Amino acid sequence: MNFSKEIKSNAIILRLSGDLIGEDDGVRLIGAVSEALDQKIVTCIIDISELRYINSSGIGVLITILTKFRNKSGEVYLMKPSENVKKLLIITKLNAIFQVVQSEEEVFLKEKK
Repeated sequence: MNFSKEIKSNAIILRLSGDLIGEDDGVRLIGAVSEALDQKIVTCIIDISELRYINSSGIGVLITILTKFRNKSGEVYLMKPSENVKKLLIITKLNAIFQVVQSEEEVFLKEKK
């Protein structure tokens, strides 16, 4: 899996591509998240539009990220899931705990409220 990170309007935006299967990728992602939290950033947008596959370890990584942000009174948004990933979110009921959005603008509008 590849990912990039960007800080924008006091939010970290993580863009993931490939397969999220935990292992080294999970450690790197959680490291990026921890750095953002150290900088007092409490909004995380994870662009998963280019993610092909997530296994149970990958789901664990997403839940770890969510827990870290919520422990700091923050929020995590999953952006533009593919149909396969959307089905996985529904089957695992993760769509009930993660906020799923279609754009960064949607997140920034919610955060202003």
